[in-house]
Amino acid sequence: MPDLQKLRNIGVIAHIDAGKTTITERMLFYSGFSHRVGEVDKGTTVTDYDAEEQERGITINSAAVSFPWKDVEINLIDTPGHVDFTAEVERSLRVLDGGVVVFSAREGVEAQSETVWRQADKYHVPRLAFINKMDREGADYHGTLDEIRERLGCTPIPVNLPVGAGPPHMKGAFRGLVDLISMRMLTFTNDARSGKVVEGEIPEEMRDDAELWRSQMLDQLSIHSDEMTELLLAEEPVPEAMIRRVIRAATVHNFIVPVFCGSALDGIGVQPVLDAVAYYLPSPADVPAIDGVDPKNRDNKLVRHPNADEPFCGLVFKIQADRHGDLHYVRVYSGTLKANSRVFNPGKDKKENVPQLWRIQADHRKQVESVSAGDIIGIVGLRHSVTGDTLCTPQEPILLETIAFPETVVSMAIEPETTLERKKLGDVLEMMKRQDPTFRARENEETGQTLISGMGELHLEVIKHRLLRDFKLNIRVHKPRVSYRESIQQTVEAVGECHRNVAGAMLSAKVRIRMEPFSAGVKPVTVLVAPGGVLPEEYLSPVVEVLNEQGEGGGLIGFPLMRVKITVLGGEVHETGSNELAFRYAAGDAFEKALRAAGHVLLEPIMRLEVTVPEDFLGEIMGDLQQRRALIVRTHVRGRETVVEAHAPLANLFGYSTAMRGLSQGRATCTMEPHSYGPAPQDVLESFL
Repeated sequence: MPDLQKLRNIGVIAHIDAGKTTITERMLFYSGFSHRVGEVDKGTTVTDYDAEEQERGITINSAAVSFPWKDVEINLIDTPGHVDFTAEVERSLRVLDGGVVVFSAREGVEAQSETVWRQADKYHVPRLAFINKMDREGADYHGTLDEIRERLGCTPIPVNLPVGAGPPHMKGAFRGLVDLISMRMLTFTNDARSGKVVEGEIPEEMRDDAELWRSQMLDQLSIHSDEMTELLLAEEPVPEAMIRRVIRAATVHNFIVPVFCGSALDGIGVQPVLDAVAYYLPSPADVPAIDGVDPKNRDNKLVRHPNADEPFCGLVFKIQADRHGDLHYVRVYSGTLKANSRVFNPGKDKKENVPQLWRIQADHRKQVESVSAGDIIGIVGLRHSVTGDTLCTPQEPILLETIAFPETVVSMAIEPETTLERKKLGDVLEMMKRQDPTFRARENEETGQTLISGMGELHLEVIKHRLLRDFKLNIRVHKPRVSYRESIQQTVEAVGECHRNVAGAMLSAKVRIRMEPFSAGVKPVTVLVAPGGVLPEEYLSPVVEVLNEQGEGGGLIGFPLMRVKITVLGGEVHETGSNELAFRYAAGDAFEKALRAAGHVLLEPIMRLEVTVPEDFLGEIMGDLQQRRALIVRTHVRGRETVVEAHAPLANLFGYSTAMRGLSQGRATCTMEPHSYGPAPQDVLESFL
């Protein structure tokens, strides 16, 4: 059984191209896990092992790997940075205890940096910040630090300072770090492969600066320690051990974010980050006990502590489809799980066999006999469990909170060429849906087309490549299209009636409902019941059930409904003709009448767009965005370039990357992520009527 205090479950998260995979690769090399340093551009890294990742030079699937560093064992998950694969970050952060957030010193805090930061906030994940690419032209450590403070709303505390900035050919190039805790300069040998860190005296010209930054660091830390405050007031030296202890306590409670810097590509500053993971990020024993509910009584709250002696419970957070059987990634929160045992899935009310447990090392696996609280493990052999499901001991069941994923925004139609291909396609799509919770696939019975939906153009393109290349399916692919939604214009009341002769019996019932626009609901369609016993319970339940089903079924045009609230106001019960079926018919009738009377609004997905462009091409980019119905939110200068933030309809952004590169001679870059849904123009609505 591993010592919980010496275990770290961490994720490396960041905007695309900030250097997540590169720093992961360095960590694996310096820890002795791998014997060579892989390169993203050459497709030789440990964690980007998928052919699509190697070809594109980006991370698509989160990859798990375990390695030792000094006296701790680190379970690390390298996550994607592209917004289309944000679900991989979401489910990783749900089960991790800490995170290393990577920022580029040149680009600062980018759009997806904010997204992953918000995701980490949602799950209360303590984190460190690593300002990477200090060896690049235009690297700005202090500017990035200010952006972290202002845009992310946290308290960053620099723990080391860069010595110089920029590439070797420039004057004052980046050449090392000053450790503000030990007050020593750290240099990293020219042969980055050796991983040797050399300590020395701080250069004279930097000593005053370093003293000032150390003083500021201690002032900020003293807020979290009376003992440190007393030493500072008495002007006595603060021991290194105390500084580390206070940083750890404040980090674990999410009060501060320790900030490090370096160049992952050149192997500068990686070892201090590994030390910081061991020193400052929480072990499974430091995080609060996991909350859950009794599956038979949801009002009964339960907790499980990270202890091997407690009843077993874990969460399935990822499924990797495999020809030998699906591999379920499970975070074990309490108890011990052994191979060849049985567990219970309370969400599905099914028992599952656990024939094999596997320690996951990227694309390699090692079989183990048991695993205990705090660890991450792979299980082969589960039949009913999907991402977000709880596994626990049958004798003491507990249901943990599941993982919520964003709605898809882009769809694409595919058609199999033959009937034989249709069955094969169906099997493959089912497997891909199990693996990717943000992927949707449904068949249109009228056209024979299968509609697949995802988080963006790149997401669908990767799926299309897998269908054609990996599974060698013979299919026709059509252009992507937007996933529209429908809502209503006004509040209406409607009375639904049932007067039907069914099997010789006359059914009679009335249901009165109010339908109104509603933007505050958690669900797309919210169904409520007015107070005061509007209907007997045996009739009210089927009415609510039908209204929920109709709400999920779509609006007048056929797109899913959202931002709608339905309230059951009352009804009439007939002495002889009323039963459950009659009220089901009446509820359906009330829904149809209300929907037609309320008037419909077509909603289109609006994307948050961030374009980074040289000043020379700003006019062309702004003009193009306005033609695409974009609303410019703000522009600001970042280094030598201008950043344009805008909200634009997804329908007008297909192929935008290509157009943007053409307008800027290939010098502009952009990122986009789903922002909200907004009303579509009248001409778009009329095209569907």
